[in-house]
Amino acid sequence: MLDFLAAGSGSAGQGLIGFIPIIGMVLIFWFLIIRPQMKQQKAHRAKIGAVKRGDQIVTSGGIMGKVTKVDEDYVEAEIAQGVKVKVVKTMIGDVLAPGGTPAND
Repeated sequence: MLDFLAAGSGSAGQGLIGFIPIIGMVLIFWFLIIRPQMKQQKAHRAKIGAVKRGDQIVTSGGIMGKVTKVDEDYVEAEIAQGVKVKVVKTMIGDVLAPGGTPAND
């Protein structure tokens, strides 16, 4: 009878040991892929939330413009002299650093 109990506890331990590599892979996946991506998304949201009038932006479609008006969900950007477009804030790809020089000058 004791042999039966000892055999039963040993097989349960073997089953848990089999899950250790899977748990290790999940942890590696978390730290190498998911966590850095979450940090990047958080930084992007903070950058978009701080957009103000006069900033240079690039939309996810590649259009560059200067912010002329900021609403809660939208940004109005001037992409050429006298041409203004309304852009959804979530579609802003990047906010460029001020002080850049125009390419054609």
